[in-house]
Amino acid sequence: MTDRRLAIDAWESLFRAQHEVLEEISADFDAELSQAEYDVMLTVARGEQNSARLRDVTANMLISQPSVSRLVDRMVARGLISKCPDPQDGRGAVVRATETGLGIFRRIALRHGQTIAERMAVLTDDELAHLRELTAKLRDDAR
Repeated sequence: MTDRRLAIDAWESLFRAQHEVLEEISADFDAELSQAEYDVMLTVARGEQNSARLRDVTANMLISQPSVSRLVDRMVARGLISKCPDPQDGRGAVVRATETGLGIFRRIALRHGQTIAERMAVLTDDELAHLRELTAKLRDDAR
């Protein structure tokens, strides 16, 4: 059995580290693309032909389905993505990055990737690999 006090201390340290890092890297986002919009664009840009099913976008987000739907609708209105019926599932939708959306996403992604790399540089490559393994283990155990 895991030591309860150690588990709580480790969780608190993880939580505080996450908060501090997220606060620092959130400066990469601006009026052109919010952090939530970036998250949508990341999923879409990684998809085949810069598109993804709306349900896959929703599954990757940390907000509720209605919130994702409203966010996607705002992004469509701003010309960042387009939305059309899913040809494989008439009840669903496919979202696709527009050229404008991809351009903004790529510009911010370069800056964001650099910020993350600089922030994480306090860890060695071995420590980063270990951190990735540990967080994957936490995520897998939570399901």
